[in-house]
Amino acid sequence: MLVEKNVPLQACNTLHIVAKAHFLVRVASDADVQAVVASPEWGIKPKLALGGGSNMVFTGDIKPVVLKVEIMGRRLVQETSKAFVVEAGAGENWHDFVTWTLQQGFDGLENMALIPGTVGAAPVQNIGAYGLELQDRFESLDAVDLQTGKLFTLHAAQCAFGYRDSVFKHAAPTPSVQSDSTIQGLGLAGRALITRVRFSLPKPWKPVLGYADLERKRVETNTEQPTALQIYQWVCDIRRAKLPDPAVIGNAGSFFKNPTVTQEQCADIIARDPKIVHYHLSNGSVKLAAGWLIDACGWKGKSVGNAGVYEKQALVLVNRGGATGGEVMTLARAIQTSVYERFGIMLEPEPVVV
Repeated sequence: MLVEKNVPLQACNTLHIVAKAHFLVRVASDADVQAVVASPEWGIKPKLALGGGSNMVFTGDIKPVVLKVEIMGRRLVQETSKAFVVEAGAGENWHDFVTWTLQQGFDGLENMALIPGTVGAAPVQNIGAYGLELQDRFESLDAVDLQTGKLFTLHAAQCAFGYRDSVFKHAAPTPSVQSDSTIQGLGLAGRALITRVRFSLPKPWKPVLGYADLERKRVETNTEQPTALQIYQWVCDIRRAKLPDPAVIGNAGSFFKNPTVTQEQCADIIARDPKIVHYHLSNGSVKLAAGWLIDACGWKGKSVGNAGVYEKQALVLVNRGGATGGEVMTLARAIQTSVYERFGIMLEPEPVVV
């Protein structure tokens, strides 16, 4: 086990914020994680799992031991009459994995193309885009308990998936992993490191086309029955037109969750702002477009210090060059205040602030 000290993290987070890890360990297997946990020196210290850094805002140097997840590998685990079950190591790049599945003829993840980050981080956030969420294709995952070093497996119900939410984002009031590796608590934040994730990709495959942008592409191309590869390309084209490439402009993707309100609350807002973008959900609530709310408050293109709101999509906060985590969060709080004062809605950030 090699522990690196004072490691620069600017290249390890998509906002490109300058920060250092006091201690960093690169983990490429379950055994590497277990070695850290078993270490008399490092096992007792707080730990932070780091994948692609696409959903984190660093507000200073990182004191916990950073476990840089570099567990690789992709494989078909099982084929049944109903699905292909495929597995990827937690360190695999998410978009590259999506591309690989399609190349192998395993359709089903195409709507989530070009989402930044790693496979291991995907269940934490329950990532989603264009009408599909990770939970819709999730089969199970493997993880290591960062307190005991034990391996365990979780299925969908145990992950408690919600909108951009999971058991991995909540702290447990009681021990989370029993001696027989079953989950007993309500949260695993800071307690578990995901090592592998498996997906169930349906047979026969059916396209998910509910989003207006995809329907527009279907009409423009005069395509009645698009293939998974066509939808993948449409999603890539749409995202590239709307969102900045993190390799060029530092960003963490969508910075705020789309809020949900009751039908009565939505009707009240529509009475004042008839053009508000909203979507009726199956449970009777209404999802509002956070980007529209931010844009309506005049934030698109504005900046606080070196942190700014992207000119083409108000939901994305960007690093205009040299931004600190403090500047990003100052901008985020100012946006929250504006939206709350105008609409009575408090936006919730998606990234983890460290």
